[in-house]
Amino acid sequence: MLIRKLFKFENAHIVRNCSSERCRSSIHGHSYKVEVLLEASALDHGQMVYDFGLMKGTIRDVIDAFDHAVCFWDKDDAEYIRLCQTFSARWIAMPVSPSAEQFARLFFVIIDQILAQTIMANGEADVRLHSIIAHETDTGYAQAFRDDAYNPRMGTIRLEDIIFSPQCQAEWKDPDMYQKLLSEQQFYNPAVPRQVDA
Repeated sequence: MLIRKLFKFENAHIVRNCSSERCRSSIHGHSYKVEVLLEASALDHGQMVYDFGLMKGTIRDVIDAFDHAVCFWDKDDAEYIRLCQTFSARWIAMPVSPSAEQFARLFFVIIDQILAQTIMANGEADVRLHSIIAHETDTGYAQAFRDDAYNPRMGTIRLEDIIFSPQCQAEWKDPDMYQKLLSEQQFYNPAVPRQVDA
């Protein structure tokens, strides 16, 4: 069974080397929608694949870091990067170009790791990340699956190569959240008292 949770954020970028001149040469923004699709072959004690409320924690914090931020490819011109960091408190350095395709892959890698480090406490079975859909516009989106996310031919995405500005980190419920993710510390879903036995 599949479930889907939709997140939204506003973001600015330049996508270097793309075919569209406006896109590759001018900073511009999009109203992004990101769909997180989870799957499982069994349901938890609440008869859910994964409680949507649980996705309002660490997963939402990571995606929300991109809201009103400027994203740049860490291989871009050094002066452009310096100016982004100087004139925007909210910025994210990415090891790949900030295209819709790479956003989908990047979110897959981060959320996949969050789920891998999460201790499930309500009978969640084999819940796993199915795919990420990154809508850049109302008419255009990219969908990344596991094989896409970890395909080095599309560019290597390592958690340690994604850099969030201090302002982005300060707004997380746990400002050390990403450091915990990098050091493979565990996240805990809340224990739920059983009210009804099936």
